[in-house]
Amino acid sequence: MSSFEHHHAMCNRYVGRAVVIGTRDGQTHRGVIQGVRNNKVYLQPIGNQRNSRGIGFGFGIGYGGGWAFGLGIAIGSIVTLALLPFFFF
Repeated sequence: MSSFEHHHAMCNRYVGRAVVIGTRDGQTHRGVIQGVRNNKVYLQPIGNQRNSRGIGFGFGIGYGGGWAFGLGIAIGSIVTLALLPFFFF
């Protein structure tokens, strides 16, 4: 299983859960996974998102045909993915 396939499967498994994602460029993103589409995972940011600066925000189609707002992160850029405990909210 490739790194892409591994992270894609983990993102699908953790939809609706709070996670922290580290990317190849050194950024860290905290949020709730709203959905996974093709090669991107969409997060609803939580906490102070210093690195986001509004770049990469967009709309994605949610489950049931609705729209969800979130941060789109390329799955191929993910280096680490971990669940956040409830007290990080």
